[in-house]
Amino acid sequence: MSTDHKFEGWIAYNKDSAKGNLQWGTYEPKPFLDTDVDIAVTHCGVCGSDLSHLKSSWKPADYPLVVGHEIVGHAVRVGKNVKSIKIGDRVGVGAQSLSCFECDRCIHDQEQHCTKTVITYDARYADGSKAYGGYAKYWRGSSEFVFQIPDKLPSEVAAPLLCAGITTYTPLKENGAGPDKRVGVIGIGGLGSFGILLAKALKADKVVAISRTSSKREDAIKMGADSFIATAEETDYATKYDSTLDLIICTVSGPNLPIADYISLLDVNGTFIQLGAPEDPIPSFSAFSLLRKNIKLGGSLIGSRKNIKEMLQLAADSNLAAWINVRPMSEANQVVVDMANGKARYRYVLKNDL
Repeated sequence: MSTDHKFEGWIAYNKDSAKGNLQWGTYEPKPFLDTDVDIAVTHCGVCGSDLSHLKSSWKPADYPLVVGHEIVGHAVRVGKNVKSIKIGDRVGVGAQSLSCFECDRCIHDQEQHCTKTVITYDARYADGSKAYGGYAKYWRGSSEFVFQIPDKLPSEVAAPLLCAGITTYTPLKENGAGPDKRVGVIGIGGLGSFGILLAKALKADKVVAISRTSSKREDAIKMGADSFIATAEETDYATKYDSTLDLIICTVSGPNLPIADYISLLDVNGTFIQLGAPEDPIPSFSAFSLLRKNIKLGGSLIGSRKNIKEMLQLAADSNLAAWINVRPMSEANQVVVDMANGKARYRYVLKNDL
């Protein structure tokens, strides 16, 4: 088994890294365990979370760090206790790379909520070593969170599915998106695009794309949305489309989010799931928005290993056509800036050329 590869990647040393100031360099990965896998990274999706960590928006980042948690590549080193992966396999890892495997949550396929979770970067293992992400040549971590990529699924499509995809698939699946469900997707960006694609793959009865303006209407319809609501242009949308949806997944956030208006779009017993992670609190709204139609309000965080495997197979079986922009890994700094400026249509994926 090869052990001579050098861990190099785009390293963030401070908040200015989010402005295109990542530096290519070497770093020391976690100690290799018998249950671990080393992956030679071929592709890594660029997630909005990457920018939040680089800027220390959610919490002070543990600099230096390497971001990236939509990782696909080939296994180049496999621990002796690993049974599910062999050298050369095309594999991927998402936003979570470890849990305790013993608690009630882990036992019941809710390991993304384990209190001992280690996320894929900007985190530390129990021994104090750092977790580093996929803007790099190699990635190291537990085989338990490394997934085989189906043969039919291109690597550049598989990568963003491992975070953006599973973040939207989980609430869709767990809230019954299918032939009898009318689904609304708020926000047509990196998450929202996968929300539309996966809702259609799950054969939802109707998928409605919801955005502030109509600038993305044509794209959303091409993705598979059956209709489109531009909330800033149809000022009466909350009454015009009252009670027309059964499930809404909201991929955006912010202090001015019109949650009460969005909730009005739901029919009796409808469900509103918040996915967008805000830097500021979401606004308050009247409890009557929930009471008058027995609305369920919730959130969702990535997904279980079981759901990730199901989603990857669904994407392969349905020939899911992700809307992605593939860019060279060498351009990571410019890609981060472009993402921050809203230029992605609709998800950047770095392809390793380093």
